[in-house]
Amino acid sequence: MAIKRSHIHHRRVFRSRKLQVEIIGTPGPGLRDVYHFLIGASWWLVLGGVAFLFLFSNLLFAIGYLSTDGLAGAKPGSFWDAFFFSIQTMGTIGYGVMYPKNFFANILVTLESIVGLLGLALATGLTFAKFSRPTARLLFSRVAVIAPRDGVPTLMFRVANERVSHVVEAQLRVTLLRDELTKEGESIRKIHDLSLIRSQSPAFALSWTVLHPIGPNSPLHGATPKSLLEQEIEIVVSLTGIDETLSQSIHARHSYGAEEIVFNARFADVFSLLPNGERTLDLSRFHETVPIAEPQASDQADKKRISLS
Repeated sequence: MAIKRSHIHHRRVFRSRKLQVEIIGTPGPGLRDVYHFLIGASWWLVLGGVAFLFLFSNLLFAIGYLSTDGLAGAKPGSFWDAFFFSIQTMGTIGYGVMYPKNFFANILVTLESIVGLLGLALATGLTFAKFSRPTARLLFSRVAVIAPRDGVPTLMFRVANERVSHVVEAQLRVTLLRDELTKEGESIRKIHDLSLIRSQSPAFALSWTVLHPIGPNSPLHGATPKSLLEQEIEIVVSLTGIDETLSQSIHARHSYGAEEIVFNARFADVFSLLPNGERTLDLSRFHETVPIAEPQASDQADKKRISLS
C-alpha cells in the first residue's frame, strides 16, 4: 500500500520543466530568457500578456494624444476618442474620422506605427513558434509498483500514447536520485541509472509497461517503503522519440517520489478482447492497481481448485 506522510519531500526535478531549487548569485534573466519562458508558458498566459501589453501601450499613446491636443475630429478632452484612435493607428485600420492635426501628434503616430509593427512581428513569431513546437501527448501512470515478475522483484510503471500516430524510435531512460553518505561522511545527492528489460520501441503506439528487475546489482535491491522515504528517493523518467506525423523529435518527462511507489501490487488490465475479435485499450483504468494476493490466500485458492477438480 502507499505510504502516507504528513510532509512530502520536495522534488529536485519538477514535472513542469522547472527545478524546485532557488538559484542565487547569477545575473537576472535577459530577453532571451523571457522568450524561452513564453515558449513554454500556457496559451492563456501568452494571450493574456499580449492583450495586456496591447491595451497598456494604447493607453499610454492615448494620454500622449490628449496632452498634445493633436486629434482632429475627436471630442475635446475625450479620453475614449484618443484611446480608440490609438487602437486604429496601431492596428493600421484608419477609418478617416479622426486624424492628427499638429506636428507632435504626427510624431506620436509615427512612433506608434513603429511600435505596432514590431509588436505584430513579435506576436506573430511567438504564436508560430508555439504552434509549430512538437509536443508529446504521453500519459504516465500516477504511481509505480514493486512486485514479483517471473519470480524477480520488479519496479514497474506504465506509459501510454494518447495520439493515434506512432512515436518512432522511442527510447526510455530511468534514473534514481537518492541521498547517500560518502565514506568521508559527506551527504550527497547521487544518481543511479536503472537498467530496463526493454528500453526501446521501434513504434510506440498504445501502452508500454516499463520493467526494472531489482536484482543484487540494482540500486533498489533490499529497498523497503521506509528506506525509500528516508533516502528521499526520486525516480526520473525521460522518454524521447520522433513524431511520425511531424517527423520531429519529441520528449516527455515524469518522476515518482517515494510516496508514489506501491509495494506488492500490479496494474489493472487495460486491454480487453471483444466478441468480434478486436482489442480495446481502456485508459480509464490506466492508473488502477490491484493488490497481489498473500501467499497463504493463494495457496488456499489453489487447494480449493484442486479439490474441485
